[in-house]
Amino acid sequence: MNAALPINLTDRPVAVIGAGTLGRRIAAVFSAAGSAVRIVDIDAGQRDDALRYVAEQVPALAARSGRTPGEVSADADAEAAVPGAWLVIEAVPERLDIKRPLFGVLDRVADPDAILATNSSSYASRLLVDEVVHRDRVLNMHFAMPPQNMAVELMSDGETDAAVIDFLKARLPEFGLLPFVAHKESTGFIFNRIWAAIKRESLEVVAEGVSTPEEVDAIMVANLAIAEGPFRLMDRVGLDIVLDIENHYAAENPHLPEGPRRLLREYVDSGRLGAKAGEGFYKWPEHSAATAHR
Repeated sequence: MNAALPINLTDRPVAVIGAGTLGRRIAAVFSAAGSAVRIVDIDAGQRDDALRYVAEQVPALAARSGRTPGEVSADADAEAAVPGAWLVIEAVPERLDIKRPLFGVLDRVADPDAILATNSSSYASRLLVDEVVHRDRVLNMHFAMPPQNMAVELMSDGETDAAVIDFLKARLPEFGLLPFVAHKESTGFIFNRIWAAIKRESLEVVAEGVSTPEEVDAIMVANLAIAEGPFRLMDRVGLDIVLDIENHYAAENPHLPEGPRRLLREYVDSGRLGAKAGEGFYKWPEHSAATAHR
C-alpha cells in the first residue's frame, strides 16, 4: 500500500507532541521557517515553558531564515491539535508504554496524508506501531539538538513508503534542516550510534576514576576541535534521558559495562539532572528546578 503524500504544506501546521527539551526546539525551528506549529503536552507548565522558549528563540532564527515566523499554539489534547497537520512529530519520554498507545491515537486522528514521525533517539519506529493501521506513513525522524544542530536522521519502520522518505528528503531543507537516511534499521541510527560509544566510554573513564568530567571535556575539545565535550552535552540533553537511552542499549546488549549507568543513576537519584535542574556534571546557574523541562 502506498502512503498519500501531504499537500498544501504552507497552509497546514506541524504538530509536535511533547513540550520538553527537544519538542520545544523542534517547534522553534519550524516556526522560524514560517510554519504554524501546534505543541501538545498534558503538563500546563511544560506548555507555558515551551511557548516562552519559542518566543525567545524564534526572532533570531527567523532573521537568519528571512521568513515571517509561523504562529505557535499549545494544547493539552492531541485529538484536538493534530487534525489538519501535515507532519506530526512525537517527542515524549523514551518509554514504549507511552509511545505505543500514543501512535495508535495519532494514526486515528491525523489527516490521511499526514506523516507520523518519532523523534526517539533509541527506539526504532518498528517498535512503536503495534496499534497503528497505516504503518506506511510512520518513520523515525531524529533531531539532535536544534537549532544549534540541524541534521535530521530518517529511518523506516520496515513498512514506510519509500516515497514518504523521499518527500521528507526533498522538503525538510526548506525548513533549514539537513536530512540523512539510515539505509537499514540501526539502534541509534547513524550519529547517535557513534555518539553512544563516545558517551559511554567517557562515562566509564570517569566512573573508574581515571579522569573528571571537566578534564574529559577539555581534552575532547582540544583534540577534536568541537565546541563542547560529551559531559556538557549530556547535561544539556538531561541525565535522566541519557540514562533511559543507556538502559535501552543495555537491554539490547547485556555485555555493555555497568559503570556508565551506575554513574548516571547517582546523579539522577540525587536530582542532578543537568542544565534543566541547574546542576548535573556542571553547575548551570542560569537554570533552576522551577523551570526544569523534560
